[in-house]
Amino acid sequence: MERELDFGKVNLKVYGTRGEMGKAAAKEAAECMRRMLKEQDEIHCVFAAAPSQNEFLEALIQEGGIDWSRVNGYHMDEYVGLGIGHPSSFNRFLSQAVFDCVPFKNVYLINGANESGQEAERYASILERIAIDITFMGIGENGHIAFNDPDVADFHDAKTVKVVELDEVCRMQQVHDGCFLSLEEVPKKALTVTVPKLVSAREIFCIVPTKKKQKAVREALTGEVRETCPASILRETDNVHMYIDQDCYWE
Repeated sequence: MERELDFGKVNLKVYGTRGEMGKAAAKEAAECMRRMLKEQDEIHCVFAAAPSQNEFLEALIQEGGIDWSRVNGYHMDEYVGLGIGHPSSFNRFLSQAVFDCVPFKNVYLINGANESGQEAERYASILERIAIDITFMGIGENGHIAFNDPDVADFHDAKTVKVVELDEVCRMQQVHDGCFLSLEEVPKKALTVTVPKLVSAREIFCIVPTKKKQKAVREALTGEVRETCPASILRETDNVHMYIDQDCYWE
């Protein structure tokens, strides 16, 4: 670890490489999961789907001593129009990266091929029945968490899941990440778990590598706490553990 800093309630750890960052985050997340599983019969974990999570997820599924048969898995967003198993869907990404790799008790997927309003209500009804134990998240180039972009984020959102229009910075990030070949291919709408539900988790692990995220992370940790940088809410949220690589850190 290169350095450790606190910004509001966020504990930030900076690592030299993405690999070191991912392994360190996975080790501490696994410790948290094991501790919670000693205290309760099952836990509920929400996962982000993005290439930024690759090193973390790869290391997490290799951690020993986690009784995955008592872990329920959820994801935080999905493109409208992309169904279960679609090559560009977040549900497929997470199934390949984690959900199909270890024996979860249950996995609850968002189906973007369903009518979006009804699917938002369906998934909201699932989340409203549980208390989230851990949220595993990243931060977008525009400061979003899940698909709560600056124009649609609401720190006091009354909804648990909603349909949103994606801004161009968010959509271009999907091209930068190699998920789509061009902006025209990226869907314009998505379903997202809202800010209040995401940050209601008992513990939050936020993994954010690369220089492309540097500006967003700096604004989240040092700028005003407001919806123009949705990730800034983390500074006022308990038990937030953030991990970045050296490329993401600013001097």
